Amino acid sequence: MAQYDVIIIGAGPGGYVSAIRCAQLGLKTAIVEGRETLGGTCLNVGCIPSKALLHATHMLHEAEHNFADMGLKGKSPSVDWDQMKAYKSDVVGQNTGGIEFLMKKNKIDWLKGWASIPAAGKVKIGDEVHETKNIVIASGSVPSSLPGVDVDNEKGIVIDSTGALDLPKIPKKMAVIGAGVIGLELGSVYARLGSDVTVVEYMDAVCPGMDADVQRTFKRILEKQGLKFVMGAAVSGVETTKTKAKVKYALKKSPDSEEVLDADVVLVATGRKPFAEGLGLDALGVKMTERGQIATNAHWATNVAGIYAIGDVIEGPMLAHKAEDEGMAVAEVIAGKHGHVNYGVIPGVVYTTPEVATVGATEAALKAEGRKIKVGKFMFMGNARAKAVHQGDGFVKIIVDAETDRVLGAAIIGPAAGDMIHELCVAMEFGASAQDIALTCHAHPTYSEAVREAALACGDGAIHS
Repeated sequence: MAQYDVIIIGAGPGGYVSAIRCAQLGLKTAIVEGRETLGGTCLNVGCIPSKALLHATHMLHEAEHNFADMGLKGKSPSVDWDQMKAYKSDVVGQNTGGIEFLMKKNKIDWLKGWASIPAAGKVKIGDEVHETKNIVIASGSVPSSLPGVDVDNEKGIVIDSTGALDLPKIPKKMAVIGAGVIGLELGSVYARLGSDVTVVEYMDAVCPGMDADVQRTFKRILEKQGLKFVMGAAVSGVETTKTKAKVKYALKKSPDSEEVLDADVVLVATGRKPFAEGLGLDALGVKMTERGQIATNAHWATNVAGIYAIGDVIEGPMLAHKAEDEGMAVAEVIAGKHGHVNYGVIPGVVYTTPEVATVGATEAALKAEGRKIKVGKFMFMGNARAKAVHQGDGFVKIIVDAETDRVLGAAIIGPAAGDMIHELCVAMEFGASAQDIALTCHAHPTYSEAVREAALACGDGAIHS
């Protein structure tokens, strides 16, 4: 049996990226994955397939609502749902195949199967036990549900995000429990496909924890796109028949009432929870947090020597790129170098149309700290490129320290927000001021000019508003 320097459990974005970095640093590396394909939840049943459906349905929306305005005349396309799902599957196949190629290129062994850790330095897969100096747990997360709500993707009536990617047909009425990222992305997909979509959310705003200006604008835009919202509602259960479902909930302002929402399909999008089942962590004595996450120190090490953990299975935002950063950093630590992740500059993106992207602190959080700040805001209605592509809704908002002008946070709702946010991420990494951004020449006409205008608004004022 081969002796490894490191075995990584889980081949999602955190795991496979960590494996590649370990191999680049000269460590003999293996990765364990029980799925038939690499890439974890993200590539197989998460980020990538959902983006394929978001893109396809955005094209449908453009054809139905904007083509005629641009002089593109003709019948709107009909939806071949099976072909759309085949396109999604092809996108997934290309990406997972690419990860397998990268494993071979970097001479990383793929140990196929589900792992357990019988002791530090040992990883068991099936009947075989592999020895290693270090173990990195990157086993990710799974969808969570609510008491009284039983998810059954096979039946296809009460489903989670995995089931939503492969429904046999487009439902006439869909209820979405949860107005977070997953619920709003997949809800918008089915709304564009013609479903009557109602989102039921316990909190009083969409995307809890996000900038309040963005929350208000985002909800208004999604309502214009046809999504309906029931806010401040506590779901008590879901009743199903062979083909229908009833969502029962009470409004927080009248907790003794019981409301009922009828639907053909109920999407449970109430977040995700860490997945570490079957690894044998209890027997090893690995410390866990109260929320069921693996407890780690500043170097991603658990309390058991030689065992590390990264990604969704530890504390922090459940984001693929956060896991990737931790995967590279823990590889550096294992190789005797210095690994670092700046948790203050991890962007978050919602891939609806328009996109929503945020980074750093919110205005409300900074005010609660008593921090003196300035806010610069620029509406996309003043951006020529955005108006040219029917995406003049939304804005760029930059929050800076009132005394130093240093960028502390930002939020964008508008076209290509998920790409534009990185200009602000880089600025924050380098400790840049809003003036630094404002004095940087931006090409015209681009969406990114809105970032410069928001930076100008932190000073003497924007030019185009």
